[in-house]
Amino acid sequence: MQRLVMCVLALGVGVTLTARQGGAQGSRVDVPAPDGLRANRTTFSPVMDVLRGTRPEVTDDQLDQLAELPLEAIWGALGDYRVNYVRGFTSTQPGARVAGRALTMRFLPPRPDLVKAIDTLADEGDWDRRYYARAAEEARPGDIVVAELGGSDGHNLFGAMGALGSKLHGVAGVIIDGGSRDLIELQDDMFDGFPVFARFFDVHTTSWLGVEWNAPVRIGEVTVLPGDVVVADDSGALFFPSTLAQSVLDSASARSELEEYERELLRSEMYRFRDVYPLSPELREEYETQRQRR
Repeated sequence: MQRLVMCVLALGVGVTLTARQGGAQGSRVDVPAPDGLRANRTTFSPVMDVLRGTRPEVTDDQLDQLAELPLEAIWGALGDYRVNYVRGFTSTQPGARVAGRALTMRFLPPRPDLVKAIDTLADEGDWDRRYYARAAEEARPGDIVVAELGGSDGHNLFGAMGALGSKLHGVAGVIIDGGSRDLIELQDDMFDGFPVFARFFDVHTTSWLGVEWNAPVRIGEVTVLPGDVVVADDSGALFFPSTLAQSVLDSASARSELEEYERELLRSEMYRFRDVYPLSPELREEYETQRQRR
């Protein structure tokens, strides 16, 4: 009986070792990149591969409407995406609000082997390794360049020439988690309607290298995905999926309409502030009745 138990135990150990060895030998390994993948103009991202097909493109009409809404009203309609708000930028066009589609870029500080690799990839893909130059050639009208560049301790994206090239190619604005050159030039009339939001402005020429084009990036403490809706003004920037665009518009528009009604009541001086903001049940019922009559 004791011999039988020892045999069973030995068999169990053998099975366990075999399973462990088989698990190690049978684990999946990375597959070689298919021919041509390295030369893709868009950096391959498994995350975006999963999400592709679930993110319809926001329309120009929706962007026009979003550009007219206060950032606070949009933020209030974002639900779980309210965390995707970043502040702390300086705008070259104070008072300007911009809405568009995120064209993302990620940069790293240079080193010799990285420079060689980027030069090789740029040659294979026939694109300019200067990502601001790529934007001046490849961006689509309504794009907003969103560049991850090291934050306040990072580096510059471009100067006035790169900005002008992007503007002339239809870029609606630029958000840089990093810096830019040529602040005075970017405030010139030729850049009207083209705000650049940056962490700082600095005289140094660009030296960091673009390593990912239209792939997920980090701006401040939030994640921005290619094609995200971007709405920005002096108070900060919001980023959210295009799938939310219409629901955000509906909710934010309703909120703005309600607040205008509350302002009218306050200006009439017929009601106490506490009854107007927020509306008392009686005034709320009156407001809803008026809405249904329109």
